[in-house]
Amino acid sequence: MLPSHVSPLTAEELSSLATEQHRPDRADIDLLPTSELVRLMTRDDARVPEAVHAAADAIARAADVTAERLAAGGRLVYMGAGTAGRIGVLDASECVPTFNTRPGQVVGLIAGGPSAVTLPVEGAEDDEAMAVEHLEAIGLTARDVVCGIAASGRTPYAVAGVRHARALGAATIGISCSPDSALGHAADIAVEVVVGPEFITGSTRLKAGTAQKLVVNALSTATMVRLGKTYGNLMVDLQATNEKLRKRSHHIVALATGAESEQIDAALEAAGDEVKTAVHILLAGTTAEKARAALRTHGGSLRDALGEHAGR
Repeated sequence: MLPSHVSPLTAEELSSLATEQHRPDRADIDLLPTSELVRLMTRDDARVPEAVHAAADAIARAADVTAERLAAGGRLVYMGAGTAGRIGVLDASECVPTFNTRPGQVVGLIAGGPSAVTLPVEGAEDDEAMAVEHLEAIGLTARDVVCGIAASGRTPYAVAGVRHARALGAATIGISCSPDSALGHAADIAVEVVVGPEFITGSTRLKAGTAQKLVVNALSTATMVRLGKTYGNLMVDLQATNEKLRKRSHHIVALATGAESEQIDAALEAAGDEVKTAVHILLAGTTAEKARAALRTHGGSLRDALGEHAGR
């Protein structure tokens, strides 16, 4: 089913968007010394975290819904164009090594397709049909969550994707930097982080991009914490795919257990470098096989699996 059309903006409507406002007080930045230029820009950037914090309740609702859907076998699908699309692709790709998500459990879709991650694809953000095609290509279902990202909150690709997903029964989230946005109205949950005019007028890779990155950081991290992908603030589900990560795994097990280095090495070897399993071996005094079984029983939650052992 094709989504409702997103009407094109007039020049007057575009200039009225929060992300497109012009700042006359920055009209002479090209005449400033570089040190002053950078100070002004970083002072602007410092306001972004406060704007994201103001949206914390909406982000939390989005994370709870996402965790519920992922726990039931669904997926988190980010959709965006340009900078917004790249932020979604980045977060999706980082979930695998950080949280050991299943392949395809967190997906990043970008207008124009994978090549648009590194090269702009002209006109792709206006292609509503492409959004539907991308969602159909991954077999979107009502179990999934679709998170549209658009600084203006009006990008046709993101809005159309969210509308289509919602019509199928998927949960939907709209992340934007404009109040009362089309994307926010299209989604079940609107996360609108109003950061104000950009340092360079209309360059939404700046404050808006920073805000969107902070929002998806919070969304995916809170989701994974709810899914038991951490133990406290320890990254116990990471994949140790290189020497640095193997050392990090050792350090995490040490922090979680207080065990001696030789004990940690032995537990990690027995666990096949699975950090959760190694921690359970050391804290529960059990075997790798029994540790894995306990983790399976408790949906991968190390804290719950250890609680079961403590209750015996």
